[in-house]
Amino acid sequence: MMSLSVCLSPFTSLPQPSRKIPLFSPLKPATIWRPAKVSNPLSITSLCKKINPDYPVPASAKPKWEDMLSAAASLYPLYVTVGGIVACLRPSTFSWFVQRGPASYSLSLGFIMLAMGLTLELRDFFNLFLQRPLAILFGCVAQYTIMPALGFVVSKCLGLSPSLSVGLILLACCPAGTASNVVTLIAQGDVPLSIVMTICTTLGAVLLTPALTKILAGTHVPVDAVKLSISTMKVVVVPILLGSYLQSTFPAAVKVLTPFAPLLAVLCSSLLACSVFSENVVRLRSSMSVASLSPEMSPLVRAQAILSGEMGVVVLSVLLLHLGGFFVGYLSAAVSGFKERQRRAISIEVGMQNSSLGVVLATAHFASPMVALPPAMSAVIMNIMGSSLGFFWRYIDPSNP
Repeated sequence: MMSLSVCLSPFTSLPQPSRKIPLFSPLKPATIWRPAKVSNPLSITSLCKKINPDYPVPASAKPKWEDMLSAAASLYPLYVTVGGIVACLRPSTFSWFVQRGPASYSLSLGFIMLAMGLTLELRDFFNLFLQRPLAILFGCVAQYTIMPALGFVVSKCLGLSPSLSVGLILLACCPAGTASNVVTLIAQGDVPLSIVMTICTTLGAVLLTPALTKILAGTHVPVDAVKLSISTMKVVVVPILLGSYLQSTFPAAVKVLTPFAPLLAVLCSSLLACSVFSENVVRLRSSMSVASLSPEMSPLVRAQAILSGEMGVVVLSVLLLHLGGFFVGYLSAAVSGFKERQRRAISIEVGMQNSSLGVVLATAHFASPMVALPPAMSAVIMNIMGSSLGFFWRYIDPSNP
């Protein structure tokens, strides 16, 4: 093929060899652009999470076995329900744990709070607090006003015995439970708000839970607010701070343990609640006169006889307490102008209590074992109600126009 060439040479120099510039040149193979390999993709994810808390974390960021542990930990309502059934049918199953109480109860709750502290970075906690200060303060105030008031009103309206009244009021004065974070996630609520509210109300329980219990339940039985405060600090605040300290001091070791912490905490909480419930089953059976019922009776008649006794009153009181907490918590957040995700988080945080703390304080500071019954029943009923509400909200769009 012929080519066109142009010869350019300055007039002040000798003629230069002509350089041919081809009019047409063969095409080079096309190269496909590939992005440069990122050396640390997790750091980019972390940066995006800091800029936008709703940024989705890639599923590949976690190994499959960690996802399996997280899924197992989310089955907390199932564990408590099955354990409650076993406690009703065969209370002796938990006798090995009950016989070591109340020390076994306190150690279990301390371990639960330690597991919570291992996953807590104080720097992240303060950052989250600064992002949602109004919502967090509102939720904490709602937690320690709505539930204690409901506990007092329900106990009066149902005419509960002094021991059961103290137990219900003590439960109502407890902080939010850690299961509320899982339920908020299921309900598509504001999970960071839920986590910070749980931490704040738990730390505030050192002063508020004993003080409110003494004010509202002091007319039924003597309440030593100082001893309650000291016990709360020992089994709640100290383990949380210890876990946070270990997390910052030994990050490599804690990183290995952290994936197992939620599941172990859930199992300990289930064991604690079901053990206390089994401890009261014999007393409940005698109060319900189940022994006098004929074995040939139909299950419906037997259930009707059971619920007509003291057991039915306890179940009804716990149901009304948590139902009122969910409803009034959501309503107050809606009236205050919060968005739908925040309303759901506040509703769940207010309605779900740390029943394990109620169990520990009841068994350690009150002579009657019936005081621990409402918190123990709450562990079963509350988680069933909360999980049902979470799955109901999961299929409703939380966007707020």
